[in-house]
Amino acid sequence: MRALMLDFQPRRRSGPLGWSLLAGGLVLTLGCFFVQQHLSEQAAQQQGHLQTAQRVLTGDSGAKTSLTPAETREQAQNLAEMRKVSQQLRRPWERLFAMLETLPREDIALLTLTPDARKGQVRISAEARDLEAMLAFHQRLEASDELSDVSLLSHEIVVKSPEQPVQFNLSAAWEIGDANP
Repeated sequence: MRALMLDFQPRRRSGPLGWSLLAGGLVLTLGCFFVQQHLSEQAAQQQGHLQTAQRVLTGDSGAKTSLTPAETREQAQNLAEMRKVSQQLRRPWERLFAMLETLPREDIALLTLTPDARKGQVRISAEARDLEAMLAFHQRLEASDELSDVSLLSHEIVVKSPEQPVQFNLSAAWEIGDANP
């Protein structure tokens, strides 16, 4: 009788598919590593460019020197201008336009609307069929929540036109209410 050879765990054979998968995985891992290194270098370069651009925009020479009084005043003026622009952007533009669109304007034609958010005013140029329509429009604007202190700046009756409309300019204080977020 022959000796019994029991092999409970057969030897695993490594075939070409297994070795090619291992090689492919190693190549993919190395490729990802090099791509990550390249992207890190690019990010560092972009960060350097950004810091350089910030120094140029702020007038910083890179040295830690104190600012002269003239430079301090200029920086304060620039900061004040940026605050004014920020204040303009926080104005409730939609509410102003919605209020003007909802006013009954059967006898009024709006020609121009010139808002000045820094001063908190709006200038309206319009044309009315007659003086009564102009005065009624003025009263409606004064009664609105968005505008107050509505003033008639100028008016002119157009005599060349057969209907003789009234062209006029109004100025009003533009109330911001809860415009600050």
